[in-house]
Amino acid sequence: MRFSLSLLWIALLATAALGHAAPFTAFRDGETFTYRVSFAIFGHAGDIIIAAHEEKQDGVDVMRVTTDTKSHGIVRALYAFDNNAEVVIEKATGRMLHVKESGADPKRSTDTEMVFDYKTRMATYTDRVRPERSETIPIPAGDPVDLISALVQTRDWNLKPGEKRDLLVQFGRDFYPLTITADSYEEVRTPLGIYQTLVLVPRMEKDPKGMFKKGGEIKVWISQDLSNLPVKMQLKLNFGSATLLLSGYKGPPPGTKPTVSN
Repeated sequence: MRFSLSLLWIALLATAALGHAAPFTAFRDGETFTYRVSFAIFGHAGDIIIAAHEEKQDGVDVMRVTTDTKSHGIVRALYAFDNNAEVVIEKATGRMLHVKESGADPKRSTDTEMVFDYKTRMATYTDRVRPERSETIPIPAGDPVDLISALVQTRDWNLKPGEKRDLLVQFGRDFYPLTITADSYEEVRTPLGIYQTLVLVPRMEKDPKGMFKKGGEIKVWISQDLSNLPVKMQLKLNFGSATLLLSGYKGPPPGTKPTVSN
C-alpha cells in the first residue's frame, strides 16, 4: 500500500523533462491540492496534500513543492504509514535543485535526498537509512524536474488527444524514459464537483521492479477549464489499484499566470 502511494507521488513527483532548460510554470505560488486516496476495497485509505510556495534560496528564486502522504482509518490501523517528499526547483530554468523523501511504515523507514550539480552534471544521492546505497550519479541529458511538476505543467501544454511528450523519470537512484500521451476527454466526478477533463497516460519505457506487469498503468485527469487542475489520478498495479480524487484546492483565481523572474 505504502509502495503504491509512493509511486503515485512519483507518478505525480520525481522527473525530468528532456530538452533545454525552460522557466518553471507548473505551479502557482500558494497552490495546495488535497487528494482523497482509495485503494482496493478501502474507500478512504489515505490523504495526500501537495503544496507549492515561492521563496529565495541562496539569492535564487525557487519553487518549493511538498507532498505529505498519510494512511487513514482502517488502513492506518492495519498498516500505518507516513511519507513526506520535497522538491526545490529553480524558477528561471526549471531545473530541479534537490529532492528528498522520508517516511515510515511497519516494515521499514526511508530518508533519502538527491542534490543536483549542473556544472559537473553529477547528482549526489544520500540514503541515511542505508548508507551503503549512497552514491554520485551522472545526470542524463536534460534538466531534471519532478514528475508532479511535469504532469501539472501539462496545464500549459495545450495537448490534444493523440499528442505526446517525452520525459525522463527519476526513480530512486535511477532515471527512466517516460512518454505522456493525451488519450481522450472524459467527465470526472470529484468531491469538489464535476469536471470535463483530458486523460493523460504516462508510460515508462522500462519497468522499475516489475510493478507494471500484467496491464498495470498510470492515468491522470486534467480539468479543461481556466485552472487546468489534476483532478484525478489512478495507479493500476498487478496487486491492486489506487485512485486519488481532488477533495480540496486552494490557489490564485482561475486563469492566473505564473510569474517568472529573469
